[in-house]
Amino acid sequence: MGDMRTEYSKALIELGSQNEKVVVLGADTTDSLKTSAFGREFPNRFFNVGIAEGNLVSISAGLAYSGKTAFASTYAIFLPGRAVDQIRNGIAYPSPPGKKGLNVKLVASHGGLSVGPDGGSHQQIEDIAIMRVIPNFRVFIPADTIAVPKLVKLMANEYGPFYMRMARSKTPIVHSPSQEFQTGKGITLRDGSDCTIAACGITVRMALEAAEMLQKEGISCRVLDMFSIKPIDGDLLEKAARETGGIVTCEEHNIFGGLGSAVAESVSERYPVPIKRIGAQDMFGESARDKEISLLLEKHGITSFNMVKQVKEIRSKRV
Repeated sequence: MGDMRTEYSKALIELGSQNEKVVVLGADTTDSLKTSAFGREFPNRFFNVGIAEGNLVSISAGLAYSGKTAFASTYAIFLPGRAVDQIRNGIAYPSPPGKKGLNVKLVASHGGLSVGPDGGSHQQIEDIAIMRVIPNFRVFIPADTIAVPKLVKLMANEYGPFYMRMARSKTPIVHSPSQEFQTGKGITLRDGSDCTIAACGITVRMALEAAEMLQKEGISCRVLDMFSIKPIDGDLLEKAARETGGIVTCEEHNIFGGLGSAVAESVSERYPVPIKRIGAQDMFGESARDKEISLLLEKHGITSFNMVKQVKEIRSKRV
């Protein structure tokens, strides 16, 4: 098990030591996001703007316009949820000659239903939908603490706006330390021929568990980590559709507008096959203590057992 916020903090400090143009901003959640550690190392490049998410975004945009690489962080519910106007018009829309958007990396924590105790008002299940429809933005959801620092470095090395959502709770390791990550490229974690499960974030581990259960019943299931929601890896999804005949998606997000929608959009234009989307069924979450989070996810069908069920149903509809 690993903590994404800790790895994010370490990655920022490493970047800061290598590149003096890296600046980090927060909005009164810098201790929780653990970005305050960057501030202790580089106090002149760290800015806590307080409970003012619109200002967080706008100040980040200004710093980026002046040539900085800006990382701005707070909870997922407060970034797209409160500051979408500033994100759209302050970061994505202004484009220097030959470039698209400004060089701001929005990194949020506490996304999805697993926020648990913070309740339905803070369980952000709309952010993927919001962020992936804003032009020039790219959207990542890492599955584990191996992915986080590698995606942070990738974002720092590629010009332009990114949005990355991390989990609040500790997460199991699913990737090997040698795993490489590329923008717009999904990762095949397990091969299979009878069906495909495409997942992101904390649901990737669930997908691997589902594939193990299915294997015991003689069903070969492919598992994809679609950490790059936008751009989506259309080639990988088309290959999976052609070779396995059906796709189940799973995410800690509303089934509308998130990973499931992105997969369905891509596959329907390339090689249509039956698709089943697992996620929040167009309903808000609710308060759940840490020990009850698994029950909350189960209520919304976000479990390996439901993936097994949906894979079996998909196989009955294979083309």
